[in-house]
Order: sequence, then structure tokens, then C-alpha cells
Amino acid sequence: MLPGGHLLAHQGGWDEALMVIAPLGVFASLLWVAHRRATVDEDGQREG
Repeated sequence: MLPGGHLLAHQGGWDEALMVIAPLGVFASLLWVAHRRATVDEDGQREG
């Protein structure tokens, strides 16, 4: 077994939860950034 591999062994489900939560967090962050950029661009077009 690789060093530290025991941490990824089945540990009551936290590792599986992390495999789901991490990509969802990345996706949510990208959506937030896109929405923020769109709002800023929209505000800039109204003023200019």
C-alpha cells in the first residue's frame, strides 16, 4: 500500500463525500464567478 493510502481506504464515507463535494464546489465557484462577471459587464454597459 502506498504511504498515506490508508487515508483513502473506506473510512466511514468521508472520502466518498469528498469525491462528490469537491467537484460540486468547483462547479459552484465557476458559476458564481461567471454570474459575477456577467453582472459587472451588464452594469458597465448600462453606464457607458
